[in-house]
Amino acid sequence: MDLSAVALLLSITIDIDPDIGKIFGLTITWHGLFTAIGIICGVSLSVYLARVDGVPSDVGQEIALVSVISAIIGARLFFVFEHWDRFENDLAAIVTDITEGGITLYGGLIGGVLGGVIYGAIQRYPIGICLDAAGPGMILGQGLGRIGDLINGEHLATASDLPWAFVYVHPNTLAELGQSVHPAAGGYELLGDFVILAILLFVARRVIKVPGWTFCTYAILYSVMRFGLSEFRIDEQTVDGIPVPQIVAAVVIGIAIILAGVFYRYPGQLTDEWEDRVLGPPPEETEDESAPSSA
Repeated sequence: MDLSAVALLLSITIDIDPDIGKIFGLTITWHGLFTAIGIICGVSLSVYLARVDGVPSDVGQEIALVSVISAIIGARLFFVFEHWDRFENDLAAIVTDITEGGITLYGGLIGGVLGGVIYGAIQRYPIGICLDAAGPGMILGQGLGRIGDLINGEHLATASDLPWAFVYVHPNTLAELGQSVHPAAGGYELLGDFVILAILLFVARRVIKVPGWTFCTYAILYSVMRFGLSEFRIDEQTVDGIPVPQIVAAVVIGIAIILAGVFYRYPGQLTDEWEDRVLGPPPEETEDESAPSSA
């Protein structure tokens, strides 16, 4: 038996149709289902964390709504930028062909953050605290969304003979049929997302005492992971041989470091709840023992 056959035997076989079915003529896919679940769960977590830190739920929901809409726009525009050759002679397709796919995760993240920050700044909400609540929700949504990628076989990856490699055998799969490949998006990134989520919830939110730094930690950790995972991806656009996601990751890391410096110097508006959770409640006032007592 040759090595390629052994690799296939050791790999994890995925035999699931990427399409779940149709509802009112609309095709429902695993990718779309878990993307929706990810958005709902991510927004719910962010609104909850914001409320814990003193931001009312209705304010959190307002920001989340603006961020989701901005994320959709950003995800589409980033995809169009990456694949401009497909749209330069048919600009209408930027809007009309969106139902057939064509969004980019990084574009969604950047668009969502920009939209939420601009809206929050206009409304004079505590930006740093809101961003800290957004970070864990965003990575949770990303991780859940990657479950759909795992099932559908999206994002082509390099060949692998490791025992945790994936082999997609369903005729409708979006992966290379019958090839043993690294689980770059649906495996490595999925697990990495939940590791980052745990770090943000159980370490960053307990240790970091500067508003906005938990979000900066999220941006840096995810970008470092995404930079490395490009080595396992073969479906990414490149600029002078460098994958676009690696370029974006490097830029995001730089911006996050600068942003951390800005938050350190200008923490912005704080809430009593955030100060109690992070800095601890103020010491109780004690009666001055030197003061004379009344008889």
